[in-house]
Amino acid sequence: MAEFATIARPYAKALYGLAQKHNKLKPWLDELALMAKVAAEPKVAAALAAPELGAGERGEILLNIVASQKPDVLLQNFITVLSENGRLAALPEVFEQYRELALSEEQTQQAVIYSAYPLAGKELDELVAELEKRLHTKLQVRVEVQPDLIGGVKVEFGDQVLDMSVQSKLNALYAAMIN
Repeated sequence: MAEFATIARPYAKALYGLAQKHNKLKPWLDELALMAKVAAEPKVAAALAAPELGAGERGEILLNIVASQKPDVLLQNFITVLSENGRLAALPEVFEQYRELALSEEQTQQAVIYSAYPLAGKELDELVAELEKRLHTKLQVRVEVQPDLIGGVKVEFGDQVLDMSVQSKLNALYAAMIN
């Protein structure tokens, strides 16, 4: 959501700056991922949005759910600030933006590889190496299976798409034939 992106940006930047100051970029990334995932669960999101709860109580509920993972005290304070400002619903977007900032620190881009069949092992490693060489950047990839691609892959990174799928080639051939 565009509105959550706008709301989340200053929080993500502030948290990123704090993480850099305390040398906690990677540990907080994992902890924040867990909290964002929990906050995005439909039942938890509904509980956190309950009108009868005070702002502080919402943050406490989320922190109690993830208490077994013992989040960093500064990260707990961050969740409390989000909650008190009524921005807890933006936590998943805060995580996404924080992750982008952390990846840019490592000069890495996040990419999604769509394939007609599961990719793993050597095949995935070779594809990632070729993409990194072609794009001149390190990639952190996630693979999703989309059988309708028929074969090949489609890669989304940043705001770009590299479509090398059979489905794409068939669509281009079809367009050429009817024009």
